Amino acid sequence: MALLKLYKPTTPSRRKTSVVNYREVITTNEPTKSLTTRKKTSAGRNNRGKITIRHRGGGSRKILRLVNFKRNFEEGIKVLTVEYDPNRTAFISLVVDLKSGEKNYVLYSEGMKVGETFTKGSEIKEGNQILIKDAPIGTAVSQIEINPGQGAKIVRSAGTSAKVTAKEGKYVTLKLPSGELRKILGECTAVVGRIGNHVHELVRLGKAGRVRHKGFRPTVRGKVMNPVDHPHGGGEARNPIGMKYAKTPWGKHAHGVRTRNKRKVSGKFIVQRRKK
Repeated sequence: MALLKLYKPTTPSRRKTSVVNYREVITTNEPTKSLTTRKKTSAGRNNRGKITIRHRGGGSRKILRLVNFKRNFEEGIKVLTVEYDPNRTAFISLVVDLKSGEKNYVLYSEGMKVGETFTKGSEIKEGNQILIKDAPIGTAVSQIEINPGQGAKIVRSAGTSAKVTAKEGKYVTLKLPSGELRKILGECTAVVGRIGNHVHELVRLGKAGRVRHKGFRPTVRGKVMNPVDHPHGGGEARNPIGMKYAKTPWGKHAHGVRTRNKRKVSGKFIVQRRKK
């Protein structure tokens, strides 16, 4: 069976709709209660109640799975289940620490199977956690630390991986999924292989209702507003925006403008910026 399930156009909303075929990968539908907590929704508002992210609100209730991104298992882990996580694009796996017997959630990597064991060391095997300096050039890695002992911070989305391109001194150069070349300390850890559920980007939601279930509210185009509401607004009938470049509702450049702070300390580790 395929990892992507295509629906037949039995109704208008089913036409051009697809979902991930979870039966191929997922082994259980019930999360471990001791590793879950309720996720509060903020509807895009900050601690002062002001909207900082527009078009958010509603959606299905979500139970947050507590994922261990440090993977601080001395003798390794054994995979018990592969589960769906509504809070991220990747799948998660319930694992047991071979030394303490404690259960944890970790991100599911391609190649992980129920019953298999994975270690923390220098063995290059999909699903194993290694130091980046031990990875041969050309190795695909994911769940990468930025600072040693901090836990995985980057390359955690479904189907993503970074590539080891060079080693120089105590730093290793990685090519990230965005195309950016970045230096990472060799003492940082990473997981060999790419994150599972690589067909996630091929899913077509098909109807507005599935978008609302994810917590997204409708978006209105600026060009159909009045001039008082948006820089693109105004005019009779259908008109262009009337300016050289697109703007945000607050008059700033939109579409492809670099927003990274040039004085950011970590900027010195970026060898090459990502392409637009």
